[in-house]
Amino acid sequence: MNTKECIMTRRSIRRFKPERVEHSLLESLISTASYSPSWKNSQITRYIAVEDPSILDTIATHFTPEFNSKIVKQASMLIAVTFVKGICGFERDGSYTTDKEDRWQMFDAGIACQSFCLAAHEVGLGTVIMGIWDGHGISGLLHIPQEEELAALIAVGWPDIEPAVPRRKSVEELLTYI
Repeated sequence: MNTKECIMTRRSIRRFKPERVEHSLLESLISTASYSPSWKNSQITRYIAVEDPSILDTIATHFTPEFNSKIVKQASMLIAVTFVKGICGFERDGSYTTDKEDRWQMFDAGIACQSFCLAAHEVGLGTVIMGIWDGHGISGLLHIPQEEELAALIAVGWPDIEPAVPRRKSVEELLTYI
């Protein structure tokens, strides 16, 4: 699969088969995602693989809305994506480098999430990035250090659905020349 095909065929998967994801495969995906570009090569993105059924159930029951809860309950693994705070977008003295302030942190985490999802798709895994959850609750449950912030949850597993291609905007809608 080439890069273009991988990008164009990846879909958000919201139904998974019960088979587990092998640790060696996950480690390979994280290794690939580690090559994602980041602010001044700061590499602030971190990953927590949640596969303990009781922790998954707690996240699904107490810390996500129903539409995400259904996904979490049947995914074999949930990746909590975090980033190390205060590095990306900052100067050494703690001031912001640009008027984007600390938003570069989420930008870098987002790039890493997309790289992870594309690498997963290439090996046949399905993923969906979820952004609606109780960050304080999940951070406490997973013991996320104070110097890190939860950026996203990614459900991972073997797809049990083949979603249709959603309508895409045309190049004319997306591109402006000046």
